[in-house]
Amino acid sequence: MRQTHMEEQSPLINVVKSAMPAVVSIVISKDLRELEKEIYTQMYPYIPQGEEQPHISPEDVDEKGMVKIGGGSGFVVDPSGIILTNRHVVSEPNASYAVLTDDNKTYAATILARDPINDVAILKIDAHDLPTLTLGDSARITLGQQAIAIGNALGMFKNTVSSGIVSGIARHIPAQIEPGEKPTEELRGLIQTDTAINPGNSGGPLLNIFGEVMGINTAIIFGAQNIGFALPINAAKKDLADLKEFGRIRKPLLGIKYVILDDALQRHFKLPVNYGALVVRQDPGDNAIVPHSPASKAGIKEQDVILECNEEKVTRDLTLQDMLDRYEVGDELMLKVLRNGKEITAAVKLVERK
Repeated sequence: MRQTHMEEQSPLINVVKSAMPAVVSIVISKDLRELEKEIYTQMYPYIPQGEEQPHISPEDVDEKGMVKIGGGSGFVVDPSGIILTNRHVVSEPNASYAVLTDDNKTYAATILARDPINDVAILKIDAHDLPTLTLGDSARITLGQQAIAIGNALGMFKNTVSSGIVSGIARHIPAQIEPGEKPTEELRGLIQTDTAINPGNSGGPLLNIFGEVMGINTAIIFGAQNIGFALPINAAKKDLADLKEFGRIRKPLLGIKYVILDDALQRHFKLPVNYGALVVRQDPGDNAIVPHSPASKAGIKEQDVILECNEEKVTRDLTLQDMLDRYEVGDELMLKVLRNGKEITAAVKLVERK
């Protein structure tokens, strides 16, 4: 009997074939002299006298005197060369960034914008007629739906594909770049997935079975298995719209430092409520209220508890920052505030964060 080769067909394979040309690798490099200076500064004076000074192997240096120090992923959202990635992928001071496309062409990348709140950055390369990905609606994500990640795993394995499901929605995690480092910020509203996400996947797309981008792969839990996180794509869509309309990403500012109350903090501060945002400085010498901000002009004071914003309770699951993400610069909010055991109201008009 004559045998014929049968090619496997599945929706997942079709998604990968369609999406792969729009996924890029991002290469992070530094000038050799600058890098050696940084290494020496970081290690001195901890190098014992007489020991060899830190150096970089010659084979790590390219013909332009640049040394690769890291890598990430991204994806094209406009055929003119507009690329989405994570802010932390392009946060290295004094670094140069290059984009490697699926057809093995390399382009110098310009950073158009970094989101000051969400882990999003927008890049531009000098290219035209590039394949793009369709941005979906992350508000419609459901538990258990299929999820597909594509990226530059470990900065070594270009166009790595992994698949799984959406394991959780609206997760909040402390963010850290490497194991053992102190968390520097909290990432909120994340998509949790058991799709394998590795260092280097950061900035790549998390796709649904229709090939639409649900999120940007952002974080993993070190030491865990099959727990990864992606930033919902709707946050990046807002950034792209801002950039197109205003030439920059605009974020509304209220102008306070706060902690979200729970049962433990209620007992600690001896407060009558276990919810809301307690206005309090984060560090000695810091300001709990930003001078000349909307909160300052509205008369908000340190030790106030903001209970509600536009009649919505402020809780751990719905923080003030979560609420601000829904509003635009210039919007007016009505705050319900607890001060010295009495409830008052304060009207604020949001301004642009500088």
